[in-house]
Amino acid sequence: MAFAGMNYLAVLIAALAAYAWGAAYYTTLSKQWLAAAGLTEVKRSVAPFVISFIAVVVMAFVLAGSISHLGPGNVTVKNGIISGLILWAGFVATTVFVNNAYPGRKYMLSLIDSLHWLGVLVIQGAVIGAMGV
Repeated sequence: MAFAGMNYLAVLIAALAAYAWGAAYYTTLSKQWLAAAGLTEVKRSVAPFVISFIAVVVMAFVLAGSISHLGPGNVTVKNGIISGLILWAGFVATTVFVNNAYPGRKYMLSLIDSLHWLGVLVIQGAVIGAMGV
């Protein structure tokens, strides 16, 4: 299911897998995340879930575009994972830590959130690498 050089099915599956990872990750670490965020509970709203899904779709699309620049024959699970790791280290982890440093949020919040995004990009890279772009 590739259109204009992009495998949209791979992007969608990568996004769904990443979203599922996030659900499992934050369910497991909910108490630690709440403590690190200085909260006792989260307000119930569908908006963060919608925003999160849109974000992982955009990330999967951009990651697929980045991986495709490796050239023919180089879109592999290994290169997908490496691409995810590089993009996470260069853009995501740095942004999370900077954005949490200025308001004085706890280091643990940055660690929990950035590791979530590491999982997202590694999973997406593996799926896109396996399915092709």
